Amino acid sequence: MSSAVPAVQSAVPALADLADLVGDGDVLVLSGAGLSTDSGIPDYRGASGSLRRHTPMTWQTFRRDPRGRHRYWARSFVGWRQMRDARPNAGHRAVADLQAAGLLSGVITQNVDGLHQAAGARAVVELHGGLDRTICLECGDVASRADLDARLRAANPDFGPRADEVNPDGDAELPDEVLDGFVMVDCLACGGGPLKPDVVFFGETVPRDRVDHCFRLLEDSGCLLVLGSSLTVMSGYRFVLRAAELGIPVGVVNLGETRGDAKVDVKVDAPLGEVLPELVTRLT
Repeated sequence: MSSAVPAVQSAVPALADLADLVGDGDVLVLSGAGLSTDSGIPDYRGASGSLRRHTPMTWQTFRRDPRGRHRYWARSFVGWRQMRDARPNAGHRAVADLQAAGLLSGVITQNVDGLHQAAGARAVVELHGGLDRTICLECGDVASRADLDARLRAANPDFGPRADEVNPDGDAELPDEVLDGFVMVDCLACGGGPLKPDVVFFGETVPRDRVDHCFRLLEDSGCLLVLGSSLTVMSGYRFVLRAAELGIPVGVVNLGETRGDAKVDVKVDAPLGEVLPELVTRLT
């Protein structure tokens, strides 16, 4: 018989402190890829993160290298199906429940999968954009990813290689030899392009007005709650730094260390799918 203690039980003291912090309300949630791993979407930097095996598409390559852009869209055409079919997990539902209970001042996500909204969360700020939309780099038209997928299926009726792995940005791992058979389509609005998923690539800057809006949300909040983010990149870490400047307490639920641990008031190192439902139970 196994004597292993469930992770949420071993985290009980920290969870009690977290419940006290969140129970005061006005909590701003900042979520990262670790919240979506239970939905079948891998993270970048965890123990099995895709950065260990895969170099993600960069803004510089997408913008300047037509071959690299073609490769991205071929892989994304296949990988999009898994992203589209992903469903919210217990962690996403817990965030929506905390919001419905009136405990949250806002939700910011670094994820591009739309799972917070699918779980019922409202007014979610997508810091890095969303894969459910495309934008034309020529005319700026924003369109539905589902519509693009239908057009790509029509243009590529026989292109359907099996994806062995899908990365957090929806880019599937495919062998190079199958990519030449893929046909990309143009922007419907202007007939040109190139089209880009409406997400912030590595090396690209998050729009300033979006960052400023997130800072205002933080300044009006009583607590910052980081969920499933290693805070490795400044895109998310800056909110922990600003919270520290403002004297706003910070709670973190994450498996493993984060860059912000030294500035955190409460840290729960346990699976989010166990901790967050338990947090909801305690508070509601």
